[in-house]
Amino acid sequence: MSAIVWLSDRDPPDAFPPVDRALREPDGLLAVGGDLSPQRVIAAYRQGIFPWYSPGQPILWWSPDPRAILYPQELRVSRSLRKSIRNRGYATTLDQAFADVIAACASSELRPDGTWISAEMSHAYVELHALGWAHSVEIWREGALVGGLYGVALGRVFFGESMFCRERDASKVALARLCEVMLGNGGELIDCQMATGHLESLGARLVPRRQFVALLKHHAPGNASFWPQRTAETPSDYGKS
Repeated sequence: MSAIVWLSDRDPPDAFPPVDRALREPDGLLAVGGDLSPQRVIAAYRQGIFPWYSPGQPILWWSPDPRAILYPQELRVSRSLRKSIRNRGYATTLDQAFADVIAACASSELRPDGTWISAEMSHAYVELHALGWAHSVEIWREGALVGGLYGVALGRVFFGESMFCRERDASKVALARLCEVMLGNGGELIDCQMATGHLESLGARLVPRRQFVALLKHHAPGNASFWPQRTAETPSDYGKS
């Protein structure tokens, strides 16, 4: 049986054990401790590992097997979602309200049972955003932020973290916009981390962890990413062209 590795914040950022040492129960728990420095978080993603823990717990690092992924070209856009894209007056932006998106994802209004997005996690990803690693897709309607998602882009991979929805299909519209951006800029793979019925209905699939790690080596080998260069962007109608 594998033993959980305890990390110190003095350990090198990439000092994670091999992912095949992760526990089977709970599925994927690999290490505990360390910190959420940008260097450690990015090193974790490169190895197929991500942080996920509740407030009051130490930092927990995970690499579940199997892994949920979505190829952008395999996104399932239902008839109702297509109607929402075309008819609900949604507009989209990229990276224009990152802090607002992560705050909405953590909101008790939308997650009354609690959230794993603590103040510490929020701060870490806002810092990653400032450094150009973390990104957001925003969905607007009549000037209000009604949906969105955020995650980390490395190479040709987007590591999805969370999404939120205040109006019908708004989070799905954000995912559709993300897939459009990826297909237009060389993105190849979305890491969905853990499977849910919702994600599977949108086209996500499960792959063995070893296959996922091999995909990362192929699609996320360097520091550059597919994400478009930041520009001063105003909300634009989506689905009207």
